[in-house]
Amino acid sequence: MSPAPVSASPADSDLVRAARGLPVSRTPVWFMRQAGRSLPEYRALRAGTAMLAACQDPDLVTEITLQPVRRHQVDAAILFSDIVLPLVVAGVDIEIKPGIGPVVANPVRTVADVDALPDLAPEQLGFLETAVRALVAELGPTPLIGFAGAPFTLATYLIEGGPSKEHARTKAFMYAEPEAWARLLERLSRSAATFLRAQVDSGASAVQLFDSWAGVLSAADYAERVLPHSRAVFDGLGERDVPRIHFGVGTGELLPLIGDAGADVVGVDWRLPLDEAARRVGPGRSLQGNLDPAVLLADRDTVEREVRRIVRQAEAARGHIFNLGHGVLPDTDPDVLTRVAALVHELTAE
Repeated sequence: MSPAPVSASPADSDLVRAARGLPVSRTPVWFMRQAGRSLPEYRALRAGTAMLAACQDPDLVTEITLQPVRRHQVDAAILFSDIVLPLVVAGVDIEIKPGIGPVVANPVRTVADVDALPDLAPEQLGFLETAVRALVAELGPTPLIGFAGAPFTLATYLIEGGPSKEHARTKAFMYAEPEAWARLLERLSRSAATFLRAQVDSGASAVQLFDSWAGVLSAADYAERVLPHSRAVFDGLGERDVPRIHFGVGTGELLPLIGDAGADVVGVDWRLPLDEAARRVGPGRSLQGNLDPAVLLADRDTVEREVRRIVRQAEAARGHIFNLGHGVLPDTDPDVLTRVAALVHELTAE
């Protein structure tokens, strides 16, 4: 199959147009965690380099971000980074341990711990600006999506000290220390906005805010204690005219609120059909998603059937960016991702 014509500029790409609800030549595709462990070229390049060190090496960031675009012919690159990187750059002692995830040396457990957290300064992000400028030059008309973690999810890592299933300490702190909780999320929203502004000002064409663990909250708690701070991240972009994507896991009951945080595109995990997601979100926003990453490990007919289902259900949305309902699993065959991208393009071409 010959590739569809590409746009002359990232600002007029199918991804940006779909995010704005404008007509597209075909449904744009990218995959969360498309750069990373599923690619043998990534594993070879990363050998001997710690994750957080790789995220701060402009040459590695550039190459790793480009690898899946070359291989899969996806419609966007997503900056290779990590959700905790702004905290690490600011001076918080965090290590990403293989098989575990981010581990915080001194978890935030008191009001004093909140007030002791360092702020992220723009001048600390020279490596990031260098990487983004290099990527934009290499990508040409293919857009680069900027990346940041949302305040709530970052707060969970800081308070729990690492990954958690129940997030019990986090919610207990949120309830027991409302003023300190608000100060913590205000600090984290400033950090995320600083991180995103550096990417947009260096050439990123869209941004995605990941609130991976917001789904552990009730709608009432999210609306009162989290939503204002996620909105502050997007508000921190000011007049920068780039689409804003907001994604969380297990957030089916929160979708309208996630949109209200300032998103042009609401990311949907695999638990909710896209036609129902479109009804909940309303006509003013596009959708992104939502193939279950586990489906990619199934047989070819199953993968194709599920891709067709999602493309069909997405017709209910203002605009659609095809993606997974969470990140690519490490055991995924890269060739399957390539076939999925080609199939979506084939099914949706003008």
